[in-house]
Amino acid sequence: MNMLRNVPRTVRLLAFGAFFNSAVSFTFVYLFLYLTGPRGLTVAEAGVISGIGGAGLVAGNFTGGWFGDRHGHRRALLAGATVAGVVLVALPVLPIPVLCAALPLAEYATGVVRAASAALVAVSVPEGSRRQGFAVMRFAGNAGFTLGPPLGALLATTVSYDWLFVADGVGTLAFAGYASRVLPARAAVHAKPVRDPDAPGVLRELRARPAVLVLLLAIGCVDLVYRQQYSTLPLSLADHGLDTQVYGWLLAVNGGVILCLELPVAHALRRRAPLPVIGTGLLLVGLGYAFLIPGAGLLFAITMMLSLTAGEILYKTTATAYVADEAPAHAQGRFQSLYAGASISGQVLAPPIGGLLYSAAPGLLWPACAVLAGAAGLAVLATGT
Repeated sequence: MNMLRNVPRTVRLLAFGAFFNSAVSFTFVYLFLYLTGPRGLTVAEAGVISGIGGAGLVAGNFTGGWFGDRHGHRRALLAGATVAGVVLVALPVLPIPVLCAALPLAEYATGVVRAASAALVAVSVPEGSRRQGFAVMRFAGNAGFTLGPPLGALLATTVSYDWLFVADGVGTLAFAGYASRVLPARAAVHAKPVRDPDAPGVLRELRARPAVLVLLLAIGCVDLVYRQQYSTLPLSLADHGLDTQVYGWLLAVNGGVILCLELPVAHALRRRAPLPVIGTGLLLVGLGYAFLIPGAGLLFAITMMLSLTAGEILYKTTATAYVADEAPAHAQGRFQSLYAGASISGQVLAPPIGGLLYSAAPGLLWPACAVLAGAAGLAVLATGT
């Protein structure tokens, strides 16, 4: 409980909502199977539609804070969750041409919710305690996501894939209703954006904070590397004789270690300078992929995942809090959007870039990942000295 002492009640209530929302957000885990199965699309067609949806998610993350800074982060979160919920409920009955437009809209709204949630934590938690606040939110989201995929699989196999979208949409609307009750509408930091006509623009604010710019670029590079675990890693494991079950257990190791250690680590390191912690985390991500260079055998794969997970624990929460601490009050949402967009950009970039490199020269993928993440880590460390 000592770890939660400096986390405001509003953030704890929001974290509970994030847990519930993550637990029902299983639609996009099975989207590809849905499109190639019940909808009868080819793999190529499903890939294009999924990619467009992912681009919508990244765009929502990049722009959600803009809405929050102008209209209030609470309003942005509620509007995004409402739009996403309504569209998700309707998706199963939409014809394919309409679905192609509706899916990126739903993902865009989901991205707005993610950026608004981060901004709400940033403005609710005082500087110096934000690492614990963001760690609580990540714990809740990861805990919910451990339940979501198996629940979704049960629903899809016992009822139908269509009900995945209905359940996700209804759950998202329920989250919007819950958030409207627990987020204090009268609190200035939640309801009223900070407006100052003479305040500098975001680009000018970023130029005044070169360390934030370096960090954002480093996070974008590392996310391209980090998300190879969801695209080329299972292919590499299969090519080395390790089946899907092994891959599933590796992801379980990642989730389990994060749930057990992220909160206490964030609490233990709360007084440490953030950039060295972040830089070390990025280096551990690179080191993890370096373990695969000799071959993706079981021992190498487990060691890789442990190093990757340790790096994730160090850098993700700390980097989010650092950007919040560095952001000016009038641009808190936009700074969080920049970080949120950079931290999820690999969802769109990692599969095509990693897949292309793996197809052309599989022996170069893991060294390239290690070098890119290592260079990003060193850049952040150099900025922090």
